[in-house]
Amino acid sequence: PDKIQPMNSTAISIQSNPTYTAFTGTRRIASGTLRVVAAAMRAMQPQQHDPAPLLFRDDTGEQVDIDLRDGVVEASAEHQSEIAEAKEILAEKAGTKSRGRPKLGVIPREVTLLPEHWDWLSAQPGGASVALRKLVHEARKAGAEREQQRRAQERAYRVMSALAGNFSGFEEASRALFAGNLDRLAEEAQTWPPDVREYVLRLADPANSAGTGER
Repeated sequence: PDKIQPMNSTAISIQSNPTYTAFTGTRRIASGTLRVVAAAMRAMQPQQHDPAPLLFRDDTGEQVDIDLRDGVVEASAEHQSEIAEAKEILAEKAGTKSRGRPKLGVIPREVTLLPEHWDWLSAQPGGASVALRKLVHEARKAGAEREQQRRAQERAYRVMSALAGNFSGFEEASRALFAGNLDRLAEEAQTWPPDVREYVLRLADPANSAGTGER
């Protein structure tokens, strides 16, 4: 059964069945699946001056509007589960076709380089072809890391703007976020309400983009 998870143990993931976090003002209500968070929002007993709850999707930081009536959220969550299950089945079927040694799919093409470039490539372990493949792999990896950081910055900024836009240090924290300086971001957000600060810092961490990091 689904359980409401504490703030510091909810990993962020980009997947077909994402997790969500709900706030009322600066107080976190719950984190978890859509069904779990919606149930917590329904069970909440708001005080007279409590602001309307805000629901955020953890992997993108986007605000989500949902219908909290009984059965509506459950149907939506069930639909997402069906999508995730279908993708898993398709992935398994695709995997059965690729047993055995995979084909490398090497395509020979002409590459034009200066003589010193060829000399350097030829001196590398495995020769020019192996060295070029390694260089391409490293460049692709670096590009993926930059994209991961960009997504983390964008989702954290969406939440910051919604929850902390009027807080002291917001502008400085924003600059630190887009500079990739998470330590400075934490310093600027030190006076923010704990739930808001912890959630923003967790979203800002690129390691959480694949659902493996925790804060």
